[in-house]
Amino acid sequence: MVRKAGLWYLGVVKGYYIDSESTVVNEHFALVYAPGRRRRDRYPENCVTLVETEQQAIDGEDAANNLFAARVLGPARSSEGLRLYYLVTWLVTTPTQIRPG
Repeated sequence: MVRKAGLWYLGVVKGYYIDSESTVVNEHFALVYAPGRRRRDRYPENCVTLVETEQQAIDGEDAANNLFAARVLGPARSSEGLRLYYLVTWLVTTPTQIRPG
């Protein structure tokens, strides 16, 4: 946890502070559709499918179809009004699944 401006936060995701008392934004396991753009740190809602467990995310991964298992944080509203999910980490099960962005 991080303390900033008198408040405790769960942590920082690429420079964004997460309020530990918030129920709006949560961490989830997900399958992220990322065709050739795995360097992004945020993905629109239509590219993210939330799943219940880490194992479901790993089992659902399909690199041949650009569908990757990840832990994400969201949803958050962008300045353009889109709902976004922020990448916490990719869930890589074998080294061959790591592909350059």
